Amino acid sequence: MSWQAAQPAELLSAGIKALNLDCPLDVQARLLDYVQLLHKWNRVYNLTAVRDPAQMVTRHLLDSLTVLPHLNEELGKKTEAQRVLDVGTGAGLPGIPLALLSVKQYPERRFVLLDSNSKKTRFMRQAVTELGLGNVQVAHARTEAFDAGQGFDVVLSRAFASVADMLAGAGQHCVPGGVMLAMKGTDPTAELAGLHVAFALEKVHSLQVPGLNEERHLVCLRRVGWK
Repeated sequence: MSWQAAQPAELLSAGIKALNLDCPLDVQARLLDYVQLLHKWNRVYNLTAVRDPAQMVTRHLLDSLTVLPHLNEELGKKTEAQRVLDVGTGAGLPGIPLALLSVKQYPERRFVLLDSNSKKTRFMRQAVTELGLGNVQVAHARTEAFDAGQGFDVVLSRAFASVADMLAGAGQHCVPGGVMLAMKGTDPTAELAGLHVAFALEKVHSLQVPGLNEERHLVCLRRVGWK
């Protein structure tokens, strides 16, 4: 298949196969519905710099879904409720794609999508309603002012900020023993020195987005305390 010439549905199907993910056809259809919504709203609200629906599949859907195996591995250690916070989620990335693939297989999993931009949270609320996502809550607040309640097992972000800034702003929302997952582009090793003492670096995973010849990494940090 030519990734450059393929249609959104073909790209999504091939990408999911390349990532070895379990994604039924009805879920793939809902992922494409999300892309259609994003494309429609983007004309007015300027939610993303990516304008082409096919590119949205590669750069948004498949990019987001590369983290799913690592999220499942972490949350697989829990049998009770699983709480995930997506910080600086923008138009709902990676939270909405991850929630769509989790809703049937992991009914106990709940996602909170946090962003301070009212236009983006307005879009997300509409998307959550139209997609019927009962496992997703949208929160409009600044990260440092957000009331996380009992905290989250996983706090993740995609291009939110530097790892140090992410820990400083959102680290408090991660429960002790939980993890922060930071989705980065190029090798983030240089920015991992002198991190918040409450977190220990566990691993940096190299990710490959199907159809995208660009570097992607996932930084995994375990919360060991808070000082």
